[in-house]
Amino acid sequence: MREVEQMGYHSEFERSINEPEDFWREQAAQLDWIKPPSVIWEAKKNGHGEWFPDGVLNTSDVALDANLRAGRGDQKALIYDSPVTGQTRFLTYKELTHQVALFAGALQSRGIEKGDRVVIYMPMVPEAVIAMLGCARIGAVHSVVFGGFAAHELAVRVDDAKPKAIVTASCGIEVKKVIPYKPLVDRALEEAEHKPECCILLQRPQVQAEMTPGRDFDWEELLASASPADPVPLKSTDPLYILYTSGTTGKPKGVVRDNGGHAVALKYSMSLVYGAAPGDVYWAASDVGWVVGHSYIVYAPLFAGCTSILYEGKPVKTPDAGAFWRVCQDHKVNLLFTAPTAFRAVRKEDPEADQLKRYDVSSLRRIFLAGERLDPPTYDWLHEHTGLPIMDHWWQTETGWAICCNPVGIESLPAKPGSATMPTPGFNVKIVNHQGRPVPTGDQGQVVVKLPLPPGCLTTVWGDDARFCKTYLEPIPGYYSSGDGGYIDEEGYVFIMGRTDDVINVAGHRLSTGEMEEVVAAHPAVAECCVVGAHDELKGQIPIGLVLVKDGATISQDELEEELVEMVRDRIGAVACFRRAIVVERLPKTRSGKILRRVIRQIADGEEYSVPSTIDDPAILEEIDQHLKR
Repeated sequence: MREVEQMGYHSEFERSINEPEDFWREQAAQLDWIKPPSVIWEAKKNGHGEWFPDGVLNTSDVALDANLRAGRGDQKALIYDSPVTGQTRFLTYKELTHQVALFAGALQSRGIEKGDRVVIYMPMVPEAVIAMLGCARIGAVHSVVFGGFAAHELAVRVDDAKPKAIVTASCGIEVKKVIPYKPLVDRALEEAEHKPECCILLQRPQVQAEMTPGRDFDWEELLASASPADPVPLKSTDPLYILYTSGTTGKPKGVVRDNGGHAVALKYSMSLVYGAAPGDVYWAASDVGWVVGHSYIVYAPLFAGCTSILYEGKPVKTPDAGAFWRVCQDHKVNLLFTAPTAFRAVRKEDPEADQLKRYDVSSLRRIFLAGERLDPPTYDWLHEHTGLPIMDHWWQTETGWAICCNPVGIESLPAKPGSATMPTPGFNVKIVNHQGRPVPTGDQGQVVVKLPLPPGCLTTVWGDDARFCKTYLEPIPGYYSSGDGGYIDEEGYVFIMGRTDDVINVAGHRLSTGEMEEVVAAHPAVAECCVVGAHDELKGQIPIGLVLVKDGATISQDELEEELVEMVRDRIGAVACFRRAIVVERLPKTRSGKILRRVIRQIADGEEYSVPSTIDDPAILEEIDQHLKR
């Protein structure tokens, strides 16, 4: 039986690689197209290309109206569970479709049309989902910015996307702390060179925001006078959204997702990766500001006719480490997807899983984890205490869905802790060295994907196709460069070991240490600095700053650290978790002046390291070691 099952995955994978057009034509047929595609793949000169280029559809129609046509109008589409406000709301497919159509009409009343950009800066409330789907309904390109980012980060994204409108709320809530959003938005728009024409604001009862006459419009008032909008026919290749991810230069990259390839890939992924079926209750415990929230809170569950959970809370402290189990019990969750960080936090506060015993989670079939490496202790703890299949999978903001997974929709492969299992059909994963040559089985190298990428992946970087090519296509010609390192074992299992650049993963959030260095270096007492990501049991990685102080500076170590922490928090946000800045006498460099960041990371993690032959003074490494141990 095992041999027969294995052929299921392998035959599907081989067909996706060897007969990609036939394979993806079949997957595309699962969608409600306005005009089905006759052309499946069209190559472009940049080395990549476009999926379903002559197809016409509307993403909002696929997510909502198609479910009405299928008779699911009275099924719950969205469950909003907010322990921070004590609220629970349910929206059926019929109700959600009506609200989305009204908001789309409200956007049209403010002059927003196909191709215009709309920045969404919202907490985890149903209106955030409504805003995203409302943009999709009229062909406006949304760009969601995580509400935890500081005003400067919002301003950078406004200048890059050049939105016609911003949609926001009066506040967000972090555990018990209320964070007013409007002052952050106002500061961002003062700093930004581009000025949006309007701001649509949802007033929450916790904070009443001040409105700027002529620019700001109240959400409820706009919808009260709006007429519902029908879905606008869009080309498959028209952009659906821009989602910014940290770049190694400090300037964020605007990942662009198309409409057609995105819908085809995500609907396929719900069955293949998660084993989901219409009517299942699916919970991605993430935020709409991140790619997981886009793909698996908003779009994919609705494409698949599932009920999606929108959770405004934390895994702990809202109110305790039983929060996730309570949600699973209350809403009979079938499939749970979150980051390993979430369960590391739960495990830290409830090591014996006593809270789990308080709840009936018998509805749960599987738990999925991604966003960072799933460490074996977390895997073992979850598996031991829940008895459920624990599914690791690996993907990126750029791909939008899993590059590697355990393909439970076809067969459930034996798990290997530390591995994301096998390449997903459509992703031809290889391990190569820096010259692009394959490495022996079991050896570590760069993880790449042979082009073309399957549907659903990024099509370009917003406004900068040259950067798209330079970052992802040119480093290893013929391949997509993931920026991650890892290896494939003798059975074909893929192990992802971490980033090969200076983007670190803090609790599933990719953040640029280069950008943090820019902030730290701006302090008047700092002569030079380096920020690296060090291993952290709870968050995966946390940034540590090494700082050289200018001669004559009189500031104390504690005072400097406090000011640097505040500067990073102000410019990037609390999400950076920058809390440690160490004053050092010098930094380890090559003779050409490059800081040896990888070696510093190895020292910080307590790993063995070799002294590079290019270092200008090997004794510096011992000094750094002593500083980091203090």
